[in-house]
Amino acid sequence: MFSFLRRWRERRILARHPIPEPDWRAVLAVSEVIRRLPASDQARLRVLATLLLREKSLEPVQGLQFTGVMRAKLAALACLPVLKLGLTWYRGWHSIVIYPDTFVPELEQVDAAGVVHRQHTPLSGEAWHHGPVILAWNTVERAGSWGQNVVIHEMAHKLDMLNGEANGCPPLHASMRRREWTRVLNAAYRQLGEQWQAGLTPALDPYGLENPGEFFAVASEAFFEAPRRLRKFSPELYQQLSLFYRQQPLPD
Repeated sequence: MFSFLRRWRERRILARHPIPEPDWRAVLAVSEVIRRLPASDQARLRVLATLLLREKSLEPVQGLQFTGVMRAKLAALACLPVLKLGLTWYRGWHSIVIYPDTFVPELEQVDAAGVVHRQHTPLSGEAWHHGPVILAWNTVERAGSWGQNVVIHEMAHKLDMLNGEANGCPPLHASMRRREWTRVLNAAYRQLGEQWQAGLTPALDPYGLENPGEFFAVASEAFFEAPRRLRKFSPELYQQLSLFYRQQPLPD
């Protein structure tokens, strides 16, 4: 009964609130990562993006004027990681806040002596546990440059947080092995650190060296935006991400 009602509701949303064809064509024109998907996956992504726009509240702030094309692009990029997983993987949170530019949250940390330190660090994206995703639109517009994509990055954090804090190990499928996942990601993490320390051009964004959670998010960006470079860097990491996302962004 519940599955029938869900399908009925989804069909109703798709019939009443479709992403307009001109908006979708504009998304394809500016997003290579979406444009290179097979036609059947593009169609599925459009469905998911339409549903996401009804399930999540997109909240532009600081006077940002948000157009239909912007909404469609953000929704499509957000749905790319769950293209083969489904929107239930984005359960437990309700909104995406979009700033025009990098934003500066006031963060408080208490040290061992009980002293409160306030940090004011500009950010382009943030994902709160059981809270919103926060994005800077100017960074969203640059998605794809050097394999980076802030939307995919923050959505990967949301997937990672499904079983607790972001620690680089999201809920794995029954066919996957946590020990193998951990071994592969740790090895790739060390390899990236060695490249960085040696002064070589890193294969992935060195921000991934902050902690395992950031490494998973950075690797996820590369998986979708620069899959060939990721597979050249670590075929095992590419394979583990392919198993998790149930996608293969490049042909064998």
